[in-house]
Amino acid sequence: MNISLLIIFIFLCLALYLGIQAKQGKKMNMEQWAVGGRGFGTLFIFLLIAGEVYTTFTFLGGSGWAYSKGAAAYYVPSYIFLAYVLSYWLAPKIWRYAKDNKLLSQPDFFATKYRSPYLGVLVAIVGCLALVPNIIIQFKGLGIIVSQSSYGAISQTAASCIGALVVTIYVMVSGIHGSAWTSVIKDFMILIVVVFLGLYIPFHYFGGIQPMFEAVHHVKPELLTLPDQGLSTSWFISTVLLNAIGFYIMPTSFMVVLTAKGEKAIRKNAILLPLYTILLLFVFFIGYAAVVQIPGLQGGEGDLSLLKLATQTFDPWIVGFIGAAGLLTALVPASVMLMSTSIGLTQNLYKVIVPSATERQLSFTSKGFILLLSAISLYFTVNGSDALAILNIMSYGLIIQLAPALFFSFVKNNFVNKYGAFAGIIAGELMVLYMTVTKKTIGTLLPYAPRAIQDINTGYIALLVNIIVMVVVSLVTKNIKINETKPENPRLVLHESKNE
Repeated sequence: MNISLLIIFIFLCLALYLGIQAKQGKKMNMEQWAVGGRGFGTLFIFLLIAGEVYTTFTFLGGSGWAYSKGAAAYYVPSYIFLAYVLSYWLAPKIWRYAKDNKLLSQPDFFATKYRSPYLGVLVAIVGCLALVPNIIIQFKGLGIIVSQSSYGAISQTAASCIGALVVTIYVMVSGIHGSAWTSVIKDFMILIVVVFLGLYIPFHYFGGIQPMFEAVHHVKPELLTLPDQGLSTSWFISTVLLNAIGFYIMPTSFMVVLTAKGEKAIRKNAILLPLYTILLLFVFFIGYAAVVQIPGLQGGEGDLSLLKLATQTFDPWIVGFIGAAGLLTALVPASVMLMSTSIGLTQNLYKVIVPSATERQLSFTSKGFILLLSAISLYFTVNGSDALAILNIMSYGLIIQLAPALFFSFVKNNFVNKYGAFAGIIAGELMVLYMTVTKKTIGTLLPYAPRAIQDINTGYIALLVNIIVMVVVSLVTKNIKINETKPENPRLVLHESKNE
């Protein structure tokens, strides 16, 4: 075992220890296991939401996009900044309604808002389809990071399996508390490693950040501006808006909101988190430096630019700390993804099928789903699948189809009913599937439209279909009397609380 792998292994054991110890002194009922007893303050909310940003994308995709696509990579911090601004108003509304109605999951929210357990089932399935590919990305990214930073001392497959085992154990034992405590060490490591790399590498190789950009301009000037077509200005703006809308609709972000102890903690994070997101710029600096120092990386190899530049520049013990930080960027997001998916399936699929399930049975089932989801994700991490690749491309588009129903639910005297919400989501999901499989874009649908129109993110087409179907179906079915009788699942009762 070389020094690099030893350091990574030490941090892996530390993450497992913190994840298991997080349950100490707590009675782990479903509310405590799933949403931390709704008692997380500003710090834990900050770290968990930040975990949605600093995933394996930080080490692979962020620097890789800067390396291969240049200025287009700036859409990432841009949409995250805007998402936090929107969350200042949106997230407290979600938290208040969930607290008043004792909800534990995103599907719970939709089922209660629209008085439809079957809408909850649909939302749970959509969340599962969207998040499983992302869990696989975390496991696969973990394997790549550990294997590369250990100089091949451990294979990608072995690293992915060990990481999946660790995250499964501490999530089953401590639930969201395990994710929260491991996020403490993860974000500490990210802060040190990203800032260090983002400053050291430009100064070491170029004498500063400005000289680095001058060197990039000399060899690949096209990377410093948005192109006139494709990833153009209209693509950039439309993608930033679309992703900002969808950020807090992701089941993971949604669940973290439910863990807060109050609206004040949520609003504080909306103010503070954009500052932390600026760290992504340091990741982009590394990608730009690699353009000059490691030229010729093709396709997916660009995602390895950070790790290749690090192993070329530093001694193995420093590379070990970089690999350890990369390891943690996979464990924390994967744990929250596993949690939110399993809770949604338990509360809104299993409980609909077995409405008389006890608290103990629900807890057992949730942990069973954790095992199942981890096993499925690990299988596809190792073996891959064409169908999975399509699902991965679709994942964000699938989740964002929940946005119209969510936003309409907060409208006073909302005219959208459960039939409209259900039909709209289904129509939007089918359109996402059609556009992905056929590779249709606005440009192929409107070949004679101005280039600025053709480059708009195609996600808007599915959203438009979703909204039209939702409105039409709601108006057509407005005279159908909604069943007001109390459902067997008490979580699906609409309590006498304000919807704002």
